[in-house]
Amino acid sequence: MRNIGQNFSRSPGPPSAAAASSRSSHGTVCRAEACRESEPKSPILLGLICCAAISLALVAHAGQKKAPPGSMFVQEKGRFDILLDGKSVGHEEFDIEPGGAGWIAKGTTKLTPPGSPTSTVTGNLVLQPDGAPVSYAWTSQADKTNGAHIVFANGIAKMTLEIQGAHPFEQDLSFNSPLITVLDNNLYHQYGLLARMYDWSRRGTQTFSVLIPQDLTPGSITVDWAGAVSSDGKAYEGLKVVTSDLEVILYLDPNHKLMRLEVPSAKVAVVRQ
Repeated sequence: MRNIGQNFSRSPGPPSAAAASSRSSHGTVCRAEACRESEPKSPILLGLICCAAISLALVAHAGQKKAPPGSMFVQEKGRFDILLDGKSVGHEEFDIEPGGAGWIAKGTTKLTPPGSPTSTVTGNLVLQPDGAPVSYAWTSQADKTNGAHIVFANGIAKMTLEIQGAHPFEQDLSFNSPLITVLDNNLYHQYGLLARMYDWSRRGTQTFSVLIPQDLTPGSITVDWAGAVSSDGKAYEGLKVVTSDLEVILYLDPNHKLMRLEVPSAKVAVVRQ
C-alpha cells in the first residue's frame, strides 16, 4: 500500500436527514395550529390543511432510509478538511446511506497540493451489509480524466480501467476472501467504513484484505486497537492501521464515527468539519 503522503506531492495517478425531520416536525405543529385557528372556516379547507400536514410528516419519514438488517454501517454525510503540515490543501465531501439491500458510500475530494494543479477524485462504492464490496467506480480529473469500474464476486475483482487517450484495459485481481476493504487514494471516508468493519467485541490486531483501485494494488493491512487517544484537547478512541510502508491513526468518537485521521510520517491530518 503506497504512502498517503505521496498523494500530496503530485496529482492522483491515472491510474441532514435529522435537520429535514426537524423542519418537517415543526411544519406539522404549525399545520396543526392552523387547523385549530381555522375552525370557523370551511370544513373542506380544514381537512385539506390537516392532510397537507400529515403528508409532510410522511415525506420526512420516507427520507429516513432503513438500514439493511444486521448491517454494521450507519447513515451519515460530512466533510473532511485535508491538512498537509498544518495547512489546508483540500477537502472531501462524502455520503454514506442505505441503497437497495446494502449500502452506497460516495465521496468527492478536491486537492490543491503545493506546486501542483488542482485535482478532483470521486469514488462510488456499493457494499453488502457485511461490508463485502459489490462494485466500485472512481474518476480522477487533473490534466487528464481517468477512471475505472470494478465488479466484485467470489473474491475476484474484475476491473475495467479507462485512461484518457488509450483503449480500455481489463484486469482481474484475486483475493483469499470476498470481504475486501477498498481504501482508495485521497478518499478518506473509506477509513470510516473500515472502522465499522473492525470487530470491536474482540479488539486486538485484525487483518483485512485491501484494494487500492487507483494504484491497481491488492494487499493486506492490519488494524489494531490503540486505546484512548487525544488531539487538540479532545479525547477519542483510536485505531492504528498499518501497511507495508505507513501507519495511519484513526480518531473515533464513542459511536466509532471517524472524526480525524493522521499519517504522522507524511505530516497529513484529515479532520471532520
